[in-house]
Amino acid sequence: MRCLVHDLLGCTASVVPDKTALICGDCSTSFAELARSVAGLARTLQEAGVRRGDRVMLLMDNGIEMVEAVFASLAAGAVFVPVHPATKPEKLAFLIEDCAPRVLVAHRVLAPVVRAAVPSGHGLSAIFWAGAAVPPQPAIARLELTVDEAAAQHDPPVDPGLIDNDLAAIIYTSGSTGAPKGVMLTHRNICNTAWAIATYLDNRPDDVVVCTLPLSFGYGLYQVLTGVRVGFTIVLERPFVYPWHLLNTMATHRVTGLPAVPTIFAKLVQLAPFNGLDLSSLRYLTNAAAPLPPAHIKRLREMFPQAHLFSMYGLTECTRVSYLDPARLDDKPESVGKAMPNSEAYIVGEDGRRLPPGEVGELVVRGANVMRGYWRNPQATAARLRDGDTAGEKVLHTGDLFRMDEEGFLYFVGRQDDIFKCRGEKVSPKEVEHVLCELAGVAEAAVVGVPDPVDGMAVKALVVPKEGATLTESQIKLHCRARLESHLVPRFIELRAALPRSENGKVRRGALAQAAEAQSR
Repeated sequence: MRCLVHDLLGCTASVVPDKTALICGDCSTSFAELARSVAGLARTLQEAGVRRGDRVMLLMDNGIEMVEAVFASLAAGAVFVPVHPATKPEKLAFLIEDCAPRVLVAHRVLAPVVRAAVPSGHGLSAIFWAGAAVPPQPAIARLELTVDEAAAQHDPPVDPGLIDNDLAAIIYTSGSTGAPKGVMLTHRNICNTAWAIATYLDNRPDDVVVCTLPLSFGYGLYQVLTGVRVGFTIVLERPFVYPWHLLNTMATHRVTGLPAVPTIFAKLVQLAPFNGLDLSSLRYLTNAAAPLPPAHIKRLREMFPQAHLFSMYGLTECTRVSYLDPARLDDKPESVGKAMPNSEAYIVGEDGRRLPPGEVGELVVRGANVMRGYWRNPQATAARLRDGDTAGEKVLHTGDLFRMDEEGFLYFVGRQDDIFKCRGEKVSPKEVEHVLCELAGVAEAAVVGVPDPVDGMAVKALVVPKEGATLTESQIKLHCRARLESHLVPRFIELRAALPRSENGKVRRGALAQAAEAQSR
């Protein structure tokens, strides 16, 4: 049976048209209202030249218009490309060049970033601005209008003739070289994953889920996708909202589900007890991006005794891999559980053969959740998608080191490459190093992650100044803040005379990471 992502909205809107789909601040919309806006925006996208397979880039913060743009892109036959709104002009320019979007949908406050990133002759046929009026500046594209104007179109979109094997999304993720790679996900990928997540979380139409996670990343995006599939209400908040504001929102809307990352949970733990707030409606919490410390797991269960806590593991290339049954938290607190429904996860050695319980090797994932590949990057695709045990099947080699116990529970050991996560978002050391080396007076730089109880990992930069140059921590951080998203800005900076190198001249990043970890204890 064919499953297209935007059809999920149409089906739910026909069953519960008046049910509240989204709440964002003082605004809300029902499933029927959302479906009408999506249809109008999709038709306007088509009139702007969008055809099946074209890309529509979304540069927006969490909000109703972002959700409208996701589903409208799909209904028009396009592939949506969500981009974090804090992205700097240099990276945005790279993404635009890489995926060549037909249309860009961006919040109007980001107009300076867009204008700095979009080159002349870029090929954009239209820009839709979210929020208020079009900025009163020279036009970038042939057509510029607001999302509200576009959504007011009364004619439905023309059926683009999609099947569920067509691409639905390209979500960019940093690679070991620092250059973002576009993960290609099909309608089948997304529909299967939304079903699997809703199944193991036992989501219900009466759920109310608060989402402070960026919709530009899979973890946040799938809160909306599962909500539309099941028919529950999503309360959208800005990422990393003030903890007390989040708690008040949860109490006000009788929230039943709280998806978060260790950074958010660490802040909530510090605030308890929540005097005067009734949070008894909360029935589940989910954690991903990085493992929760056992002490935080214990404290969260004390704070929310009525709620089930799901520890999960995933990566952009397949969205979600595993979850730990809350009933096993007591005896498996450090595990990320077993593979989610309709998928399989196993461990292989360097020869590609499956390893027995207890041995450490690379985690491999197979299932309908596995990506199509990396956008226009066959070499990187071949490195990650390789032949599996079943003839003709490609399986995902995650690049992460795991072990499995006798019962089949998975345990994260480490990463094969240098990528680590800070505040739930990936950090590519190369990307930060490149920016550091652009600063006058910097000869070399190396970036590593150090354990942090709040952020999971914190960014540490080891900088070698040029001879005779004078550098200060504040000067380096100021430079990084101007060029990098906040989670990429080094928290710790160490000035060194030289970096350790191997015999072939490469920086010994492993030695640096071990030394940095030892100093952080």
